[in-house]
Amino acid sequence: MDCRVVVEAAVPVYDVQSTDEAVRIAISKTGEMLNPDLNYVEIEMGSRSCPHCGTDTEPAFVAADESLVALELSMTVFNVERDEHAARIARKEIGQRLANIPLAVLEVDTVTDDDTQESTGGDTETA
Repeated sequence: MDCRVVVEAAVPVYDVQSTDEAVRIAISKTGEMLNPDLNYVEIEMGSRSCPHCGTDTEPAFVAADESLVALELSMTVFNVERDEHAARIARKEIGQRLANIPLAVLEVDTVTDDDTQESTGGDTETA
């Protein structure tokens, strides 16, 4: 079984003025830490919402020129037994490269063969 795992990371960014700048720097910083070993991990802005009213908020919080940015890192884990196994593998692989950055598993989805073919362009060779 193959699974797509989405992990949320809280990335600290220093010396920033705006949330847009913080998000750009956080994505760049995370990409540098993951590459070249984990260049297959997709990095996106995280989505946050107010726990009380449910309104969407910025993925970054800036105070005193420092920021904490929520990013979503997604990767496909192959040949796993259960969803929990896929989540552990993803957290370990990503966590090894993102030292001192808290991670939380947001979702684990089973990938079907159709999804795999779409992501690779749908081309399969037949012998």
